[in-house]
Amino acid sequence: MVDWFSNLELFPKIYWGIALLGSLIFTIMMLLTFMGGETDSLDTDTEIDSDTGIGFQFITVKNLIGFFTLFGWSGIACIDAGLSKPVTIIISLICGLLMMSVMAAMFYFMRKLNDSGTLNFKNAIGAVGEVYLTIGANRSSMGKVHIKIQGALRELEALTDADVNLKSSSVIKVKNVTENGILIVELLTK
Repeated sequence: MVDWFSNLELFPKIYWGIALLGSLIFTIMMLLTFMGGETDSLDTDTEIDSDTGIGFQFITVKNLIGFFTLFGWSGIACIDAGLSKPVTIIISLICGLLMMSVMAAMFYFMRKLNDSGTLNFKNAIGAVGEVYLTIGANRSSMGKVHIKIQGALRELEALTDADVNLKSSSVIKVKNVTENGILIVELLTK
């Protein structure tokens, strides 16, 4: 292996060095990520929690590792295909920049998927559900309803302004929410 590497010309030797080093660092970061290790110590791109600036970051440590990995391997492929040095450099630069763009876009959109997990009771207004525990007429006693809010089925406390008790299995519609998160429901009529 050492003989093979030492017999290479300078141009392919540079590409092999970049490809192997980039792949090694990339592999280490991937292994640490999948094993639950922290790669943030290798990443100087962390955002400040209160930062409201741009979320799309093109030049990051992870993106640069991706750039050099793909730059090296695409350059090796071009050299093996017999392409000239200028064409090899241009193609490997384009491949590396494309990799950086894809990774930057991927991290940007993944960051937008972040969910706080906070239940916003106002999202229940207009939702249809079912009474689980009887709700007393004219807000006389609190009951419970099963209702789908923010993509999940939830069991929440509810009151009604209706003149009759809302019995278990009655189909209801949420018409309002109190400040402390109690649903105000009404019997759903067809």
